[in-house]
Amino acid sequence: MNYFTISKAVSNSFIEKKSEFIGYISPVKTNDEAVEFISRIKSMHRKAKHNAYAYILKNGNISRYSDDGEPQGTAGIPVLDVIQKRGLTDVCVVVTRYFGGILLGGGGLVRAYSHAASIACDAAKIMDMRLCHKLIIETDYNMYGKISHILPNFDIITTNSDFGADILLEILIINEKLPALQEELNEITNGTVKISDCGELYKDFSDVIKKL
Repeated sequence: MNYFTISKAVSNSFIEKKSEFIGYISPVKTNDEAVEFISRIKSMHRKAKHNAYAYILKNGNISRYSDDGEPQGTAGIPVLDVIQKRGLTDVCVVVTRYFGGILLGGGGLVRAYSHAASIACDAAKIMDMRLCHKLIIETDYNMYGKISHILPNFDIITTNSDFGADILLEILIINEKLPALQEELNEITNGTVKISDCGELYKDFSDVIKKL
């Protein structure tokens, strides 16, 4: 149930036979957001020869691409192919080309647009979005030590802590690990812990998963 996307828009560039290729990548969630990002890049580079693009959206499993005047199949499809091979979704990549006067040929264009898309992806922070549950754990101070000891075993993200008359811990836990956590919490507290399930959401677990 997880998917990979990026945290924020970034770019990178290189020169190939006097042509400058600038790869831009941005998180997008809708077709309108993708179109707006493409339009923004084009407005930044009105004098550029081409602004080829591709994007993939999770909602509706949508993918689009454009060669923007380059020979068919030499720009948009290579960019889309990079996104797909990286396993990214909800992203849009635009590759701007300033023509340097030297023709690259079909194969050269494919390699150049692929490389521009790749270095843009390399510059981005990849997020591992996992379907998780938000829980509020309520316990007394006597049980807090036991609970805080076992929580790291379940790769949770703590989003809030409130140490009042009782202790309230707000955490996020990946769906697959939820039943085991509930069972262990009830076992170590003899059923005294109160667990409130606030529902499902997607959250970036990349920093947690890296530590596994």
